Amino acid sequence: MARVAIILSGLAVLFLALELQVHADTSAGDPTTNYVMETQRETIAPGKSACFLNCLKCEATCKHRKLDCFGYGAVCYDPRFIGGDGVMFYFHGQKDKNFCIVSDRNLHINAHFIGKRPEGRHRDYTWVQGLGIMFDSHKLSIAAKKVGVWDDNVDQLTFSYDGADIDIPELDGAIWVSADRQVVIERTSETNSAHVMIHELMEVSLDVVPITDADSRVHNYQVTDEDRFAHLQMQFNFFGLSPSAHGVLGQTYRPNFKTTVKTDVPMPILGGDEKYLTSSLLSADCMVSQFSVDGDVDSAVAASSVMQSPVVCSSKNGGMSCRR
Repeated sequence: MARVAIILSGLAVLFLALELQVHADTSAGDPTTNYVMETQRETIAPGKSACFLNCLKCEATCKHRKLDCFGYGAVCYDPRFIGGDGVMFYFHGQKDKNFCIVSDRNLHINAHFIGKRPEGRHRDYTWVQGLGIMFDSHKLSIAAKKVGVWDDNVDQLTFSYDGADIDIPELDGAIWVSADRQVVIERTSETNSAHVMIHELMEVSLDVVPITDADSRVHNYQVTDEDRFAHLQMQFNFFGLSPSAHGVLGQTYRPNFKTTVKTDVPMPILGGDEKYLTSSLLSADCMVSQFSVDGDVDSAVAASSVMQSPVVCSSKNGGMSCRR
């Protein structure tokens, strides 16, 4: 039975690979230019679910493409992180500052924090308003617009790739593919939700959400319709971070990582803001940066260390964690 299960799992993964190849090969017009596929869900859009290989169980596992704030790699609320080790912690950062949350040889992710400090509080309330993702020589920006009165039917997501704004039709399932085919962005609802995949590096599901009146009342945010502090909630999956990965979230995927936060308190907080601070959203200059634009320089060394280390993968609430 075990052999049959393995064969069936292999077939499932093969089918998924073929399906993804179909998506990659589907173009409109000149394949050297960016394009958008406007499509209904029942045609060629990947849909709200996808499958991956769970190395621990040696089987294909299907998950929803919508984020889960309690799964591995989640960043939600006043930023609450779920690390690759499964540990929950908060990292508050500072309003109007940028912090590196993942830094590896060939991938670097910064987060832009917005916030508010109500009278009488000793720290800012903060939320993640934008992401700056760097890989190779490319730069992808994702952000939530500043919003006063919130309307679920108005899209507040913005994207740019290598300095050029990306316009994606407000259709559930609309897909944008970069000219180099390294980046795929799919809307997972007509507005304010998307799934982003960077070839062989990572994927992230994200939503734009506001601070509601109920949120403000319960937490004393003192937010008004002047600014609803629209922000991103997201869940990452990474495809093979190196053992030297760092950053607020990235370090939790390192082998034998031991968290320094106090896990026996209601709100475990990660400090050390200065280690993760960057000069801008698209700068990889935090103190713990591992990133190199020429990320392939050490590829032979990286590949060697990866091949020599066993990989154990597990899934939790839609997220996947693979650790060496």
